Amino acid sequence: MYSPSLFTHHLTQFHRFTSTIMVETLTLTPPPPIWRSNPRRWITPLISSYKTLFALLWILVFTSLFIWQRNFVDGLLIFRRPVAGRLVPVFRPVAFNITDFGGVGDGVTVNTVAFEKAIFAISKLGKSGGGQLNVPAGKWLTAPFNLTSHLTLFLDEDAVILGVDDEKYWPLMPPLPSYGYGREHPGPRFGSLIHGQNLRDVVITGNNGTIDGQGQRWWKRYRQKLLNNTRGPLIQIMYSSDIVISNITLRNPPFWTLHPYDCKNVTIRNMTILAPLFEAPNTDGIDPDSCEDMIIEDSYISVGDDAIAIKSGWDQYGTAYGRPSKNILIRNLMVRSMVSAGISIGSEMSGGVSNVTVENVLVWNSRRAVRIKTAAGRGAYIRDIKYRNLTFENVRVGIIIKTDYNEHPDTGFDPKAFPVIRDISYINIHGEGVRVPVRIHGSADIPVRNVTFRDMSVGITYKKKHIFQCAYVSGRVIGSIFPKPCENLDLYDEQGTLVKKSVSENASDIDYDI
Repeated sequence: MYSPSLFTHHLTQFHRFTSTIMVETLTLTPPPPIWRSNPRRWITPLISSYKTLFALLWILVFTSLFIWQRNFVDGLLIFRRPVAGRLVPVFRPVAFNITDFGGVGDGVTVNTVAFEKAIFAISKLGKSGGGQLNVPAGKWLTAPFNLTSHLTLFLDEDAVILGVDDEKYWPLMPPLPSYGYGREHPGPRFGSLIHGQNLRDVVITGNNGTIDGQGQRWWKRYRQKLLNNTRGPLIQIMYSSDIVISNITLRNPPFWTLHPYDCKNVTIRNMTILAPLFEAPNTDGIDPDSCEDMIIEDSYISVGDDAIAIKSGWDQYGTAYGRPSKNILIRNLMVRSMVSAGISIGSEMSGGVSNVTVENVLVWNSRRAVRIKTAAGRGAYIRDIKYRNLTFENVRVGIIIKTDYNEHPDTGFDPKAFPVIRDISYINIHGEGVRVPVRIHGSADIPVRNVTFRDMSVGITYKKKHIFQCAYVSGRVIGSIFPKPCENLDLYDEQGTLVKKSVSENASDIDYDI
């Protein structure tokens, strides 16, 4: 089979050599009389160039390959005639359409039964590789429904799954075991619009179709204190493995948007996640919770709370559940949050968080950029966290570690359960329009240990002295960084030689009025 990457290579070569033809033709154009009287005299110099001959040969090769490729896969999109719709790729041995089960995409008909029937049919196909459920263009209103293993849910271009916004259609579920009770209210919690438990091999993808939770009514009723149970996420997958979510748009969740809980081997990529920047409470983008072996990449997130928040349980309940979040890679993102932070760890982290890498991220027009938040009572640890190649644009506070985030599920937490925070690195951090580049607020009970800064230059908007703020922190600065670091940190030159040893690790220079 002809490789698309090879075809792209041929296309590149074609452009190079056609450029050569253009240059050489300009340099070899003869005077008009010769052009008109004797064509052989202007053709001969052109043909005599070996580069031109080679270019002409490439044109012939390219043309033949293009004709063959067009016959094989209907050609390149830019050369194709407009067609009625894009072909839906098939990833499973069997594919269904939601209309096969009575679905109607008019935005009014409730399609819950159609989704349930389709997924039940696919649940019978697990031993033969599972099945694919295609959702074509249209507005497919539905109440919450459950997924099954070995399923691909494919949303075509202009397909929108709409969540019913009346809570009476949303089932109640037991509290998450690592939280003790519903996050907002004691007792049961609302389920998610799209839900799955104990699954394996699940794909949610498409041609940038949309899942819209229609959260506006939920947000209003939450602010009016008219809800008696914790709101549900847009998508929640629990106790599952081998999950891929890609190439779709998620928007307007009632609560958190995408919540993988106690899952392994999760890939989230090429996503657009949207919620209003204000008055959309707790609309986090992606919340990995007690998850391991996870990648989040190549996505755009602009929401009303944390764009990403890594969690692992709340106080004594998270400690008892004992499932850490670990081995998580976050890269190649653009994120925005005017209420909270771009990338957060915590505050619910009582199962522990370790081995997290955040790289190649732009945080723009946000309240905070990257934040670690915890408190006494959480216990556990946050360690081996690497931030690199980050850019902050118009951010109030760039780097934050906060150890007094005192929000608890009940009075049963242990106030002496102090989390351990250590081995955090910030490398190649740049930006402009930042009010406070760094605020690391450790305490005598929860010191922040072994922090490293290297290659940092952040343009500031606040010209006061205390903009690199530290309290109870130890670590090092390697090479020169801007702005000037706090006195709590050791100074090393670019070669790693100690220049100045800090004697002020426990000093405090925190100013929340800035």
